[in-house]
Amino acid sequence: MAEALKISTEQVTLDLPITDGTIKATDLKAVPTSAGPLATYDPGLMNTASCRSAITYIDGDAGVLEYRGYPIEQLAGNASHLEVAYLLLYGELPTTEQLAAWEKEINTHRFVHENVRGIIQSFRYDAHPMGKLMSGVASMQTFYPSARRIDDPEARRMNIVRLIAKMPTIAAWSYRQSIGRHYVYPNDELGYVDNFLAMLFQSQQRVYRPDPRVSHAMEVLFVLHADHEQNCSTNAVRAVASAGNDVYTSAGAGVGALFGPAHGGANEAVLKMLREIGSADRVGEFIEGVKAGNARLMGFGHRVYKNYDPRAKIIKKACDEVFEVTGVNPLLQIAVELEKVALEDEYFATRRLYPNVDFYSGLIYEALRFPPEMFTVLFAVPRTAGWCAQWLEGVTDPEQKIMRPKQIYTGHRRRAFVPQDARA
Repeated sequence: MAEALKISTEQVTLDLPITDGTIKATDLKAVPTSAGPLATYDPGLMNTASCRSAITYIDGDAGVLEYRGYPIEQLAGNASHLEVAYLLLYGELPTTEQLAAWEKEINTHRFVHENVRGIIQSFRYDAHPMGKLMSGVASMQTFYPSARRIDDPEARRMNIVRLIAKMPTIAAWSYRQSIGRHYVYPNDELGYVDNFLAMLFQSQQRVYRPDPRVSHAMEVLFVLHADHEQNCSTNAVRAVASAGNDVYTSAGAGVGALFGPAHGGANEAVLKMLREIGSADRVGEFIEGVKAGNARLMGFGHRVYKNYDPRAKIIKKACDEVFEVTGVNPLLQIAVELEKVALEDEYFATRRLYPNVDFYSGLIYEALRFPPEMFTVLFAVPRTAGWCAQWLEGVTDPEQKIMRPKQIYTGHRRRAFVPQDARA
């Protein structure tokens, strides 16, 4: 039996079909109210589906994250970031031949136009790297006019390749400009993640080769951050794309959304919290302060997950690999004790507050000697694959229209104009 929602008013009775657990919001227009056709009010889109998508599945209650049906636990550590990027874009994991061709094509397009270097160089040395990244990404539309041909499948594909290939270069140059170092150009001898690390950290070496344990941990982080359903930055990408925009302009909007401290900057807040706690023996005191409302527990809880974030478990293991190389971050002991105490406390258990992906990722980035302002940049580079997949799905979806939410007007109506000399 088909599901339906019955809405009855004095004027009308309406049966609305329920499909995939939703009703069509436009069907509500058939219900008249004193303020006009019935609509929903949903600040933050807490319970509104804005699209159909076959890319990423999340079950927050069960702590499940899947890319194209593959559990994140199977992909992280087993698949490379470029394999996962291919999966997100094309729906299937690549064969050996497909992966080789994909990697070669990405490598071919890693160089960035010298004028983009000039854009980055024009910033003050202390400008935030995300500002440089956002400008560099958005500017690429001007270098590749074919990007505006979003109805051309080959133009779409080619510009997605360019963006995924060039994002690490722009990100690395944003970092190098911040520390006053010469820019390092891409090296075709190195894979996607190793090349990125080389562009970040190369000094006097002819060929920089990172420790395999660091490289593997970064690969895992890249896979974990590749996509995460309709979050704030992905929604921004889709919204800008709905106006007929190219992948560079849309991804630039994604970078801007990710820049917000409520979205991409949470791991920096975790480090600040751990430093304020100071030592493991003060964790109990801090927890009591949180319960009393005098402190905030950062890195716990998530808008979607009401269970242990599956990415957090994987990142916690990646910490061990990195710390074998860099030495243990002294904040790790505090983090481990904080997690243990919080998970055993009924206060947090009843509120379903569990560690999320940001709780441990900042510890890894700090161990690699990244300044906190680079943390969000390290998030944006792998998330580009997801943004591209979401952009592609959006611009090829015949159901999609330019996004234009309704509003509830709360201001004045029909006021009489007052001449300037008569205003009090």
